[in-house]
Amino acid sequence: MDTTPEHLSESERVARLRLYRSENVGPVAFRQLLARFRTGTVALEALPALAKRGGRRRKLTVCPAAEAERELEALDAAGGWMVHRGEAGFPPLLSMVEDAPPLLSGLGHPHLLTRPAIGIVGARECSLNGRRLAERFGRDLAAAGYAVVSGMAKGIDAAAHAGALEGGTVAVLAGGVDIIYPRENTGLYHDIRERGALVSEMPMGLIGQARHFPRRNRIISGLSLGILVVEARQRSGSLITARLAGEHGREVFALPGSPLDPRARGPNDLIRKGAALVESPEEIITLLRDLPGTYAVEEPGDPFSDGIVAAPEESDLAPARAAITQALSPTPIGVDDLVRHLGLPVPIVVTVLLEMDLAGTVERLPGNRVAALMEGE
Repeated sequence: MDTTPEHLSESERVARLRLYRSENVGPVAFRQLLARFRTGTVALEALPALAKRGGRRRKLTVCPAAEAERELEALDAAGGWMVHRGEAGFPPLLSMVEDAPPLLSGLGHPHLLTRPAIGIVGARECSLNGRRLAERFGRDLAAAGYAVVSGMAKGIDAAAHAGALEGGTVAVLAGGVDIIYPRENTGLYHDIRERGALVSEMPMGLIGQARHFPRRNRIISGLSLGILVVEARQRSGSLITARLAGEHGREVFALPGSPLDPRARGPNDLIRKGAALVESPEEIITLLRDLPGTYAVEEPGDPFSDGIVAAPEESDLAPARAAITQALSPTPIGVDDLVRHLGLPVPIVVTVLLEMDLAGTVERLPGNRVAALMEGE
């Protein structure tokens, strides 16, 4: 059976959607499950036993087939589409991110996802000058052939989208693609749906919550060659996106501002830490054009063909579970550091962490790090 995304049967597409909508199955667990079991159908069958071995006490909730089918029907009725990682239409740069979503739902024009992109983010409560600059950068970068990516928040995000409407813009949503948030961006939402693209990894009908926004931000970064921060207070979500861009190996650009304006502290601090100071869209275009080498991107095909495929023997896993459980704490640690510290083979550590992930006893964090979740979290 050919399980590359371009040859997926309808039943396998439903199975992969069910897998991603099942309890405790995040992007990393999904990737490892597909690498090991090859199909969503087989991975679904294995979920309960894996979670139990990881310490799960109550039954794991597996997404029912009827629920996945309803989601696909609702998306189709809205004129939307779903693209799986590995398909030709999946964003090539996003596919290289460690915790890339295995699928995206969308409304609008899917071809924009494969265009070179630049993210523009910034303060919701922005200045008039900040709004004008974001709109100008969005317009000029889109006119130069880049898709302008942002999160459709009010302020800088909305201005960047508005400026880029003619040339091409992609809005990444924290909730379902059918959910308009904030409501004041209703007109912009419909404009982007008509002339750009709206995307999300979340189910139709889901209202975005605070915990969903960092996940949205890593998609904004993953889609983009670079991230421009226009205005941002310190400790803002825009700086999280900029940090993720650095972790993803992408460029970070910042517009400098007055030290008297708290909204300039974020960009100014990024510049001090090595972000490129830019004052015009042309500078970004030139900087990207002059970068040495090219960005390696994943070719269309099966993105789950590598990784840990064969399951280790249970006799090897049992003592490793105790050692790994003891070594973990609420303080994040890199998986590579865990392997070195314990001296265990990589396949054993990866398998045990997958079991614990599904059991809900560990948390996956950016940078291939994990942390123990204490009882009751």
